[in-house]
Amino acid sequence: MRSIKPRYLRRRAFPRYVSTSVSAQPQITPITSLLIANRGEIALRINKTAKRLGIQTTTLYTDPDASSQHAACSPRSIGLGAANGYLDGERIVRLAKQHGIQALHPGYGFLSENSAFARRCEEEGIVFVGPPAQAMADMGDKARSKEIMTKAGVPCVPGYHGSEQGELELLNHAKDIKFPVLLKSVKGGGGKGMRIVMEEGEFLQQLKSARAEARASFGEGGEVMLVEKYIIRPRHVEVQVFADKHGNCVALGERDCSVQRRHQKILEESPAPNLDDVTRLDLWDKARTAALAVGYVGAGTVEFILDKDSGEFYFMEMNTRLQVEHPVSEMVTGTDLVEWQFRVAAGEKLPLTQKEIMGRITERGAAIEARIYAESPEKGFLPDSGKLVHLTTPRTDEDIRIDAGFAEGDTVTEAYDGMIAKLIVRGDDRETAIRKMELALQNYEVVGLSTNIEFLKRLCKSPAFIEGDVETGFIEKWKEELFDPITVKPEVYVQAALGVSASSPSLVQLPHGGPLGFGRNGGERTFFFKSLDALNEKEGEVVEVNIFQKDNQLFDAKITRKGEEAQTIENIVSSPTASSGKATLTTFFPDMRVDTTVVQDPNNDHKITVFQHGGKTELSLVSPTWYEKALGLKEVTASVVAPMPCKILKNEVKEGDQVVKGAPLVVIESMKMETVIRSPQDGVIKRLAHKEGDKCKAGTVLVVFEENPATE
Repeated sequence: MRSIKPRYLRRRAFPRYVSTSVSAQPQITPITSLLIANRGEIALRINKTAKRLGIQTTTLYTDPDASSQHAACSPRSIGLGAANGYLDGERIVRLAKQHGIQALHPGYGFLSENSAFARRCEEEGIVFVGPPAQAMADMGDKARSKEIMTKAGVPCVPGYHGSEQGELELLNHAKDIKFPVLLKSVKGGGGKGMRIVMEEGEFLQQLKSARAEARASFGEGGEVMLVEKYIIRPRHVEVQVFADKHGNCVALGERDCSVQRRHQKILEESPAPNLDDVTRLDLWDKARTAALAVGYVGAGTVEFILDKDSGEFYFMEMNTRLQVEHPVSEMVTGTDLVEWQFRVAAGEKLPLTQKEIMGRITERGAAIEARIYAESPEKGFLPDSGKLVHLTTPRTDEDIRIDAGFAEGDTVTEAYDGMIAKLIVRGDDRETAIRKMELALQNYEVVGLSTNIEFLKRLCKSPAFIEGDVETGFIEKWKEELFDPITVKPEVYVQAALGVSASSPSLVQLPHGGPLGFGRNGGERTFFFKSLDALNEKEGEVVEVNIFQKDNQLFDAKITRKGEEAQTIENIVSSPTASSGKATLTTFFPDMRVDTTVVQDPNNDHKITVFQHGGKTELSLVSPTWYEKALGLKEVTASVVAPMPCKILKNEVKEGDQVVKGAPLVVIESMKMETVIRSPQDGVIKRLAHKEGDKCKAGTVLVVFEENPATE
């Protein structure tokens, strides 16, 4: 990591970093009661600091969140009804007034950057823990903010930010800017309603898609688009700023958020790697200039695009709220930014000067945050939802922190963003922080839905990431390495068999009620496991495992794979402990000890998840082939099903169409994200099961193929 060198502290005098603008001395009024107008981990995060400061809190919840952690964390919680209740600003303001609540914290997302909502709070005498409504309005309008930044001398990306919004007019502006271009909503944020358009021929289609997504995410006005020059090798670098009502404004360092998917961040870190100190301090200076230009107060983040080829940076937007990734800045500055928000909202001065902040950053090393999402990276980062039937997290300390909104047994609903938690680590330098992150991820276990945890582990091992060679196209650039096929080792199958034996000794029943195998009384037991891991180089292969119990806790195992000679492992000593579909095993193989957790999903008792050596393997417990034939069972392969609860936006094919593998079949919407479902095979479309606008449950058949007679 490149530290901020003392010579730069001497070169740029301290007064440059503190505004000397004159403002009336505000009255200091401590906050004593607070309505948290948000959900999930950020609501819990805000509540934690509020309780520490002796502030009485009230939380809100909707029907999908009635049993949530945040609904239960405060002495009083108020129901809002339907899933979109968090967006009902008028009702939320009325509730705050009705219950005599002094202040309101909007968190992030939902109404946190809604200037009309902030203004309504001001009008009703409710302390809005955030910036003034006018500053929010100026920065919330992407076109207006670019005008203000240009006048203030903050460099902006070339583009069109005007009122001409016809499809052909926007296309013409894109031609003037020259492709590739970036489309994004004037109300955009979080990657919603954003599209990269590489060439003219795809512009109109991408424009329609971006507008539809933006409208669904931001409501009326979200379809108004900006067209900007797309920088080929950009880095996303942002600066955490904080201003008070006394005219002071500081930068709490920068964060690199370049590792993204769907234009949404996955990993964030501070300080930004491979950034020279002159550029770093210039970024801070421009960020403070941006905040002061709109009379900003409170926590904000000024986002920049840094061109890796030229070294130039450009203002992108300002997020007028607390960011998801604020813990990274807290780790490297030793601060609690939510506490700062409360103190500034109460009229106090900033707790630290810029010079003090710079000293802390120099001393405290580096921090990284990983977002734990319910999604499947191997399937194009397809969102997922479901019940957390098993959840084990890393042990936390002053350098390892988890901000989570869910506990084991909770349901991650498709109604909201799929982030389960944030894992934040700090190290004395960047290399140490990366190693700590990798080790912590190895102790993060989730069963019940797909997550990106295994993908995050691979990111931490990527040589390019370790070297700090990051850009927003990082995942696409290194996808072969990041999605490199894996091999499931024999020991995994053995541990799966021993774990299932311990937790469900008679899980597989033969005809006439006879158990398959030895159960608890010794003998032999046979299992057939099918690999479910999309990255397994032999995905879908069925592996036969024979377990022979020789004595108490003493076993032999035989593993048979198609086309390979059977492998036998003798004298395995194992002492499994089972409870509620979970088994923990300490097993001594001839040359190693292996500690394993085996979990059977109660919603699908044939699905087995194995956690071993810091890795996760998903298997399906299948019946022997002869048993399937005896019962007339047949696996359905000639159809495509909904991967999650969703709404059908568009059918891209019609019945009778000939399609090839990878062709788009259906466009669905879930968690406010559009996803294209592609064909898993070559074939002919026999039937479309749903029309546009239909809502489907996970597992619902969407498309049926004609069966190929040759494979009957």
